[in-house]
Amino acid sequence: MIDAGISFHVSEKGYYGDFGGAFIPEMLYPNVEELRLHYLEYMMEPSFQKEFHFLLKDFVGRPTPLFKAERLSAKYNTQIYLKREDLCHTGAHKVNNTIGQILMAKRLGKHKIVAETGAGQHGVATATVCALMGMECIIYMGAIDIDRQAPNVARMKMLGASVVAAQSGSKTLKDATNEAMRHWINHPVDTHYIIGSVVGPHPYPDMVAKFQSVISEEIKWQLQEKEGRDYPDYILACVGGGSNAAGAFYHYLDEPRTALIAAEAAGQGISTGHSAATTFLGKPGVLHGSKSLLMQTEDGQVIEPYSISAGLDYPGIGPLHAHLATSGRAKFFDITDDEALDAALECSMLEGIIPALETAHALAVFGKLGAKPDEISVVNLSGRGDKDLATYQEKLKLNQ
Repeated sequence: MIDAGISFHVSEKGYYGDFGGAFIPEMLYPNVEELRLHYLEYMMEPSFQKEFHFLLKDFVGRPTPLFKAERLSAKYNTQIYLKREDLCHTGAHKVNNTIGQILMAKRLGKHKIVAETGAGQHGVATATVCALMGMECIIYMGAIDIDRQAPNVARMKMLGASVVAAQSGSKTLKDATNEAMRHWINHPVDTHYIIGSVVGPHPYPDMVAKFQSVISEEIKWQLQEKEGRDYPDYILACVGGGSNAAGAFYHYLDEPRTALIAAEAAGQGISTGHSAATTFLGKPGVLHGSKSLLMQTEDGQVIEPYSISAGLDYPGIGPLHAHLATSGRAKFFDITDDEALDAALECSMLEGIIPALETAHALAVFGKLGAKPDEISVVNLSGRGDKDLATYQEKLKLNQ
């Protein structure tokens, strides 16, 4: 049962329980404070809502379908629905947030955009909205991720974005975020930073969650139409930073009948030293502007994460998810690379849908969940697998 005394929504000071806040350099304070003071006001403006929902409908292609996965349901002897965020324009849920943030940037008087990306989906979504609105766009991406996500790099460049390789550290998402924040510190007046997940200083985690909450908003009325009730027994989503999970969970945070299920990237296993399972391996710390759970050494140095999935290759999680984990509101599963690969192949062969590697981690949970035949699960199918075909080819020996 949900503890009625615990809030799962952000406080006025930007905290979810013990996690959140805004730990930022002095040079960024004016930008972050301006956003904090105005983001709710701007989001609630009728003109903002009208433009936001117009673009979600006619540009992004919402609402996305809620699809009954009959063959997966039969395999696991339970009722499985897939929320088809892979059918969004650009191929993932990320565009819900970038549409909202580009409109926010316009109202803040910014005309340049900087962003970070791991799997490349957020980078593509950011480059897409910058092209739509005629704004300059710089995307930071880890050098390793540039190699393993080459199709998305090409898409970003074709959309007019400059893609800059992060060469420090593990050369993945954490390092791209570091570089993007450095750029923003040096260009605070004319630039808005479009953070791609529910991480960073307040108000970013709350703002991104609110833009992504369109996912759970649609699930409610779609389930009502299909099942005669607006809540599932389980909602499943993968969690790196956690924006797709935040969007899928949002309207069910206070719904005691719905279990929130999060899948983290265990990599080669949580005890191998090659993992990104933050809730199992992390402890409280500050990274990229907020306090959350973080994989770190005894003296507070960040431990380099590992995952086959570029979008989950991050040493922390958003403060909302840290609160959901420590409070017990959400149950977290650690999913290895091999389990995710098996789940991706299974979904492809049983349902005709090739999922992103990130999403495959959530699909892999069904082997461990123990859902009953009459229970309803909704998986947030956060992205399509085109970007991961090279990895699938290599790991699943599809070219033999």
